[in-house]
Amino acid sequence: DVDVHVPAGTTLAIVGATGSGKSTLVHLLVRLYDPPPGTVFIDGHDVRDVRLADLRRAVAFVPQETFLFSTSLEENIAFGSADPPGEARLARVRQAAAIARLDKDVVHFAEGYGTRVGERGLTLSGGQKQRTAIARALMTDAPVLVFDDALSAVDTYTEEEILTGLREATADRTTIIVAHRISAVKHADQIIVLEDGRIVERGTHDTLAQAGGPYSDLVRQQQLEAELAVS
Repeated sequence: DVDVHVPAGTTLAIVGATGSGKSTLVHLLVRLYDPPPGTVFIDGHDVRDVRLADLRRAVAFVPQETFLFSTSLEENIAFGSADPPGEARLARVRQAAAIARLDKDVVHFAEGYGTRVGERGLTLSGGQKQRTAIARALMTDAPVLVFDDALSAVDTYTEEEILTGLREATADRTTIIVAHRISAVKHADQIIVLEDGRIVERGTHDTLAQAGGPYSDLVRQQQLEAELAVS
C-alpha cells in the first residue's frame, strides 16, 4: 500500500507518527536498505540496477543523526563536493551556509569557517549540526535532495527561514522532506501520510487540512500546541 511518483523538480513531503515508516521509505531510495527488485525507481531505473556510487551521487541525503568529522566547519560543509580548496570553494560554502541559516552562528565563532568542530561535531549544538548537514547537501550537484527530519532541532522561525531559502535554491531539484511539523511540509507539491507502513492519505496541504483525516488532526493538534505555548 505504498505507491508514489515524484516528478522531477517537485517536492514530496512525508508525514506520520513515529514508527510509521517515513525514514524506512527514504532509506530504500538510497539503498541504506535494499528494496525488493522492481519496486523503487529513479529516472525509470530500478535502484537495484544502478551502481551504488552513481546512486549516492544522484541523491544528497541529510539523515536524522548528522555525522560530522573532527575537522574545520568548511571541510565538513564541503565534504562530498568536487570543489578544490580555495577562495572559490569557501565562497560556495558561505552561500550554502547562508541558505541553511548557519551563517548567523558562524559570525560568533573565533575562527569562522576554519573553526574545528571536534569529534562528531561535539562543539556544535543539535541545530547547528543539522544546519551544517543541510549546507553540505546543498554543496553537492545531486539532482535529488532528501531531508529526513533534518529540521527537528531548529526553532520554527529559523525553520521557516531555511525552508524559504531551500525553495529558491532547489527550484530545479527533486526534494523529499520527512518531517513531524506541519510548518515544514505545507508548501510541498504533494504530501503523503504514513500509518503502519501504508499511505493512508495524499494530497496538498490545503486539501488534506480540510479532509478530516489524520493530517487535519495533526494540523489542529499543532495549532493548539502553538496557542498554548503563546498563552
